[in-house]
Amino acid sequence: MKISHRNRRDDDLDINVTSFIDVLLLLLIFFMLATSFVTDGRINIRLPDAASNTNSKPPVEPLQIAVTARGGYSVNGQELINNNADTLLAALSRVAGESREQTVLIRADANSTHQSVVTAMDVVGRLGFKSISIATVNQPAAPVSSSK
Repeated sequence: MKISHRNRRDDDLDINVTSFIDVLLLLLIFFMLATSFVTDGRINIRLPDAASNTNSKPPVEPLQIAVTARGGYSVNGQELINNNADTLLAALSRVAGESREQTVLIRADANSTHQSVVTAMDVVGRLGFKSISIATVNQPAAPVSSSK
């Protein structure tokens, strides 16, 4: 009687990786589709052209809002009757008309409250103006004293 012994090399186990590859490919496709490419965080900057344009319109004078030390407002030199945001909104609407393309320049007194400047900026934003500038003044440099 002869007992046959199987050789271990004949019984090597094969690992079937087909289902593993399928799962990996499905995960890859899922993550590619689920990834959103957000562009909301980008800042859109329009750079000026180097070539001069001969057909350009003359620059439009900006609307000027002055904020006094007591929180009062004036629009293009016309003082408003009160410090109310609705009064400022009505005055800006009347002066600007339908145009919202011009720049609004806010000139605030150094002693004015932060709230009155923010209120002016909020009113300008609610009206839909696209460009707001805040005027500043360069302070003269203090003389440097030398001590010996």
